[in-house]
Amino acid sequence: MLDELLHRETAGWRALSTSLEAAREFYAAVLRDDAVMLFPSGLRLVGKAAILDSFDARPWRGFALESPAVIELGSDAAALTYRVAADGAGSEPYRALASSTYVRDGREWRLALHQQTPE
Repeated sequence: MLDELLHRETAGWRALSTSLEAAREFYAAVLRDDAVMLFPSGLRLVGKAAILDSFDARPWRGFALESPAVIELGSDAAALTYRVAADGAGSEPYRALASSTYVRDGREWRLALHQQTPE
C-alpha cells in the first residue's frame, strides 16, 4: 500500500512541477468531489472545483518526498505522511510535513484530504 500511495503522491508533485495544465489534469482525475486541502496561513479549499481553481501558473522547479509512512485506516482508506522539500522559481525553498488521506474507489485511490504544515 505504501508504494501505491507514494507513487500516486509523487505523480501529483511531478504534475505540479510540470505545468498548470498537467496539475489540473492530474488532480481532476485523482480528487474526490468532496476533497479538502489545508495549507499554511489558514488556506482551506473545499471541493474538487475549488481546489482545481486554486492552481496558479508557477510550477515547482523541483521536489523531494522524504520519510514516507502509511497508516492503514481500513481496507479502503489510508493516510500517507511525509516530509516535502520543494523549490519554486523566485521563492524561498519550501519545507513542510504533509499528509494525504486516500479512499479506494473501485480499483483507484482517490485523494480525500491533504494537509501541509511548514517546518
